[in-house]
Amino acid sequence: MNDADEGAGRAARSKRVDARRNKETLLNAAAAVFITSGVEAPVRDIAAEAGVGLGTIYRHFPTRADLIIAVYRHQVDACAAAGPELLATSATPHAALGKWIDLFVDFLVTKHGLAAVLQSDNAGFDTLHAYFLDTLVPVCTQLLDAAVASGEIRSGLRAYELMRGVGNLCIGAESDPQYDARRLVELLIAGLRRPQ
Repeated sequence: MNDADEGAGRAARSKRVDARRNKETLLNAAAAVFITSGVEAPVRDIAAEAGVGLGTIYRHFPTRADLIIAVYRHQVDACAAAGPELLATSATPHAALGKWIDLFVDFLVTKHGLAAVLQSDNAGFDTLHAYFLDTLVPVCTQLLDAAVASGEIRSGLRAYELMRGVGNLCIGAESDPQYDARRLVELLIAGLRRPQ
């Protein structure tokens, strides 16, 4: 391989890294806008949040559904990646579980409205739901198992049950300012503790 080939290879890798970083910036900006304004927020708001033009967004995501699906998958992946990291860095497995559930609540808030947007595409929604379960249930299981093994929480709770319970506590929170779903979720996680 000559110097020109090596240089071209480095330039191509650098371009791919930049493209990935730009796409991640767009996804993070879209998630932030979705949290505050819902999934029907104007694309120009997402472009402003990301610091890019509308053309950049449409080049990556030709339709709103493409953008919403990409944000959803990105958030699932980020939530999944956080589990092992929190287990490694938190003071206790129960603390890691609590922090992860907090991220999960943030994710649930981000995905509000997804079902309505994809209602006409049941197969697409089913695929995303399967991806969600296949990716996040094992992470939650790992966190629960670690907390049980440490003696911090009682055994017998399945990850799917916990995630479903947290999801149910979050329903309707956006439409009632007096309802504090996050506080109820915190009480649920505290209630998992084994009596001393």
